[in-house]
Amino acid sequence: MIRNLDITTLRSFVAVADNGGVTRAAGFLHLTQSAVSMQLKRLEELLGLSLLDRSGRGIALTPAGEQMLAYARRMVALNDEVMGRLTDQAFEGEVVFGVPHDVVYPVVPRVLKQFNASFPRVNVNLVTSNTRQLKEEFQRGAYDLILTTETGSGEGGETIHDMPLRWVGAPGGSTWRQQPLRLGFCRSCIFRSVATRALDDAGIQWEIAVDSESDRTVDATVSADLAVSVLLEGTQPAYQELIDHNGTLPTLPVQQINIYGADKVRAPYVADLAELLRQGFGALRPTQLRTAV
Repeated sequence: MIRNLDITTLRSFVAVADNGGVTRAAGFLHLTQSAVSMQLKRLEELLGLSLLDRSGRGIALTPAGEQMLAYARRMVALNDEVMGRLTDQAFEGEVVFGVPHDVVYPVVPRVLKQFNASFPRVNVNLVTSNTRQLKEEFQRGAYDLILTTETGSGEGGETIHDMPLRWVGAPGGSTWRQQPLRLGFCRSCIFRSVATRALDDAGIQWEIAVDSESDRTVDATVSADLAVSVLLEGTQPAYQELIDHNGTLPTLPVQQINIYGADKVRAPYVADLAELLRQGFGALRPTQLRTAV
């Protein structure tokens, strides 16, 4: 009796293999974990083979699973090629894209405009958050692509641009001359620990003047010359300025703009979006950021 393989189950199998587990695969496929697990079980029962080794902490492929993965990739790719070429469903879908607040402008709007011109039927769901939260949710499969601002690059990350961190304060402000140095940061800001570590290493006393979950609260406090903060050079708003401290404050490290998810895309157009982001940030100069923000 002829038995037929189902493309949906093969797609789930490939997603689990590529993403290292059911949880992230379910997120990328926009399915529940139980649905993905059921599809894997159905595929194994159809073939009469164990494709996944579940004996360890993670999920690994069995020898039969490794062989099956090569076939599954080819079959899924051929299915998508047929649907793309012979139907009007080509390049239709959604990309969930996460970006930190401070690097949205000016590159991301330009990139999204270019992407929409090439893929008008693909919806881009843009979410802005902080790097820490974006990475946590990316690991759970909530995003197709994310950008991050980090001192280094984590596993799976690709650095696409470097930007220096700078001390910022109110225009003409004097708070930066005082000790202990009064700081304003959101609790989740990844630059907070970078700044306090640099101050500790330089032997400069500091205190938290504003500790809030609200970016607007921090902005207002810094703009009122009640605290100083740290931003990527060029992203400071018009109501704040880079502090010309002549070495009084410690030099801060360069931050890397990283992209995650470009190495394991679930749709061809996600790779195109990643390439547009590389090009956009690759052409960026600090002066462009200042005039655009």
